[in-house]
Amino acid sequence: MHCERLSTERIAESAIALVILLGLSVVAQAQTYTVLHEFTGGQDGAAPRAGVTLDQGGNLYGTTSAGGYTGGRCTVGRLNGCGTVFKLGHTNSGWVLNPLYTFMGQYGDGASPFARVIFGPDGTLYGTTAFGGPADSDCFAVGCGTVFNLKPPATACKTALCPWTETVLYFFQLNLNLGGNPWLGDLLFDHSGNVYGTTWDSAQGDGEIFELLASSGGWTYNTLYQFPVGYRQGGDPNAGVISDGTGDLYGTAMVGPHYAGIVYRLSPSGSGWSSQILYAFQGGSDGANPAGGLVFDQSGNLYGTTLSKGAGGGGTVYELSPSDGGWVLTTLHSFSGTDGSYAVLTMDASGNLYGTTFGDGAYGYGNVFKLTNSNGSWSYTSLYDFTGATDGGQPYGQVALDASGNLYGTASAGGTNGQGVVWEITP
Repeated sequence: MHCERLSTERIAESAIALVILLGLSVVAQAQTYTVLHEFTGGQDGAAPRAGVTLDQGGNLYGTTSAGGYTGGRCTVGRLNGCGTVFKLGHTNSGWVLNPLYTFMGQYGDGASPFARVIFGPDGTLYGTTAFGGPADSDCFAVGCGTVFNLKPPATACKTALCPWTETVLYFFQLNLNLGGNPWLGDLLFDHSGNVYGTTWDSAQGDGEIFELLASSGGWTYNTLYQFPVGYRQGGDPNAGVISDGTGDLYGTAMVGPHYAGIVYRLSPSGSGWSSQILYAFQGGSDGANPAGGLVFDQSGNLYGTTLSKGAGGGGTVYELSPSDGGWVLTTLHSFSGTDGSYAVLTMDASGNLYGTTFGDGAYGYGNVFKLTNSNGSWSYTSLYDFTGATDGGQPYGQVALDASGNLYGTASAGGTNGQGVVWEITP
């Protein structure tokens, strides 16, 4: 099992608003880096492992894997609290942080969201927690995680205190053969409003891809595919899946036949689904352990990252292109740090790629990078190198890009309080 020990005490839901003035600003390679919020480990949360989601008004939504109510014992590493969902609103005077929801763990609402929240077709927020829910002996009695929905108050808020209402759509339970522990992967909606995702564990294998079918006001869980025990067909999917628009799903798994991970495609087949390995990493110059997910370009090529190996030893950025019925991998860049990227890449309208590394960069605390595409040739630029101090460090999450070219994200560590930060990079 891949669970961490958690325990909680029942708490009353609380939300506070924090007015955050623009913090640390530095210039890095013609870019301006600004810390928008430093987490305290209190009711605003701690240790954000996911990136942020932008709404049409430029507000940021995100999750923290710890913090929130610190009176309990919902523990990730050395941090207390079961995590939060927050909104960071842009105002004329700066930024306002409002914790939308504080998780309570053992009381059925989930604990420790590692992935982003995304907007569903109804305009409300959806996400997963890695732990929490009903006690499960196969998850060390801490619960195997949830899929949840957050809705704003039915009437407009007249104060800054605006907690949202959580509904759990599904409780994962390994002891009932229903998967467990969704990790860093985003959820995916199809055109019919059904939800797709992945779990790190499964009762009969090494992780699974699942579907939640919307029906009669409820949700029905369906296991699309379980990675068999032994890793020869892949296993331990850390990231979510994407769709090509024809019904096929694409994703990555951390391990595979060479113990270095795979890129896979899942296709409807009769009454079930069939899995195909598009590429099995060798663990050499091609990299190993693709922790991040995938992104398509307009030509149908796939792009992703690996966490380790490669020419520099610290992971890679790669492109997978369809060719003669198969797929060909091209390494676009090799990192030299201790850990490459956990994040899904972000592609802009010009086909340039943005991402983060966990342990590369000039100081070994990760960085924000750009790969510029010029007629199929790629050039690498480090936009910002984290120091691990007040500016933050060790980012897991992907980069969010707004219409003005500003970049947003989180770092899981650093900041004045050592609990992580939300950052912005402006051109």
